[in-house]
Amino acid sequence: MVPWRLRVRLADRPGALARIAIRLADLECNILGLTVLPIPGGVLDEIVVRPATGLTRDLLAEAIRTEDCECLGITDADVHELVDVAAASLAAARRAVADPAGLADAVRAVLAADIVTVVPAEEGNPGRDEGGHRTVLPAPDGRVLVARRNWAPFAQLELARAGALLALLDAVRADLSRPAVATCADGATIVLREGRPADADAVLALHGRCSAATLFERYHTGTRSIPRRRLHRLLVPPRGRSLLAVCGRDVLGIGQLIPTAEPGVAELSLLVEDAWQRNGVGTALLRRLAALAVALGHRQLVANCLPGHDGVHRTAVRAGLAAVPGGDGGLRLPL
Repeated sequence: MVPWRLRVRLADRPGALARIAIRLADLECNILGLTVLPIPGGVLDEIVVRPATGLTRDLLAEAIRTEDCECLGITDADVHELVDVAAASLAAARRAVADPAGLADAVRAVLAADIVTVVPAEEGNPGRDEGGHRTVLPAPDGRVLVARRNWAPFAQLELARAGALLALLDAVRADLSRPAVATCADGATIVLREGRPADADAVLALHGRCSAATLFERYHTGTRSIPRRRLHRLLVPPRGRSLLAVCGRDVLGIGQLIPTAEPGVAELSLLVEDAWQRNGVGTALLRRLAALAVALGHRQLVANCLPGHDGVHRTAVRAGLAAVPGGDGGLRLPL
C-alpha cells in the first residue's frame, strides 16, 4: 500500500496521542513518521502511516473520530514525507538561494502545498475560496505567492516556516550589495562590487585603456574618452546601480542596471577593457547584475546592441541567460 499522510486534531491532554496510536495498531497501520504542530486550543499531529491492505480512508477517519479526535485530511505520501522537517526546510532554502527562480518550488516544499504560483499583488485576493485551502504570502519582488492544498488547511507553524524562508531570501538578496569574488578563465581573481564616486579616477583610467572599437560598442559614438562630468552618472546612475570588476587597484570593467519605463524591466550595459576581454570578466559582471536585478524586482533585462555586434549575446549565453532578439534590434534577457 502507498503510505498515507493524515492530520489529526487532538485535545492537548495526556494520553490523547497514545489512544490514536493504539487505534492505528488495531487497524494494522504501521506508523512511519510523526510531526507535532501546536495550534490554538490543542495539538495537530501529522502522522505518516503504511495502511493495512483493504483499509479505506473513510474507515480510518471514522476510527479516529471515535477517539474524540478530528481527522482533518488524508492524502498519499511519498519518501519526501519521511525526511526530517528541519532538514527538508533547510534543503528547500538552499535551493532557493542557489536559484532564485525556484522560489515557488521551495515554498511549495516548505508548506507541503499542492501548488504554489507567483502572481501580481492585485491578483492575490487572500479571502478567495477555490474549493480547497489557500494562503497568500508576499514575494520579495512585490508580487505574491499563492499556495493551494486540497487535503488539509495550512497550519500556523507551516506558515511561520514559509515566512522564515522568505525572510532568509530577503537577507540573501540584501547581501548582494557586498563585494563578491570571481575567478577568470586564466585563474586571475577579481572582485565585483558596487561603484562609488571615489572610483572616478579608476573608471576614467579604464576608459583610457579601452580601444576605440570597444568604446564605440558601449556608447555607440566615436568618443575616445569619457568626460569627467559623466563619471558620477556612470558610478551612481539615477535610480540604478553600477557594478565594478576590480583587480588590485585597477577597474577592469563596469556594468550598469537602469530601470526603464516598462515595469519589471531594466536596461543593461557593460564595458570591459580589451586586455581582459574573453577572460570571463564580462560573464561575471552580467551574472552578478542579473542576480541583483532579480533582487530589485526586475523580471527582464534589455541591452541595446549595434547590428553585427554579438558580444552581449555571447556573454549572456556564457552567464546562463537566454537572449531573445528585441523588436528594436537589441536583446531581451528574461530572468
